[in-house]
Amino acid sequence: MATAKNTICLWYDKDAEAAARFYAQTFPDSAVKEVFRAPTDFPSGKAGDVLTVTFTVLGIPCLGLNGGPMFKHSEAFSFQIATEDQEETDRYWNAIVGNGGKESECGWCRDKWGLSWQITPRVLTEALAAGGEESKRAFAAMMTMQKIDVAKIEAARRG
Repeated sequence: MATAKNTICLWYDKDAEAAARFYAQTFPDSAVKEVFRAPTDFPSGKAGDVLTVTFTVLGIPCLGLNGGPMFKHSEAFSFQIATEDQEETDRYWNAIVGNGGKESECGWCRDKWGLSWQITPRVLTEALAAGGEESKRAFAAMMTMQKIDVAKIEAARRG
């Protein structure tokens, strides 16, 4: 298997494998590829502990690193997932939030490992790209939401 030229490295305290398996179960075109175990003891673990996990999320190559508790995820990095309709939006949102995650604002949520996700229906992206009053109405509607409500964005687009 060829190694990707660019891989997103995500730092976890100790649950990289659990996170990767959750993402692989939740999103299509996602899989856990390889699990690497530490050959010797290291500062935050022992020989045989999972050190890294290679996986994909919607085809994007990632490396989960069990580096210990010193670094935390923040909203400065997020996966933005484009959804086609309310059903798909609900499915991803509910999977993340319902598995120990937290709701945030404007289509953002955080998984139980602290990684941020933007669950973004295409209708919202299209409305914002339209410009003018349509964009302003869609933006104002979005600002009142946690999970994006497709019907309300469509209504805002129409005015």
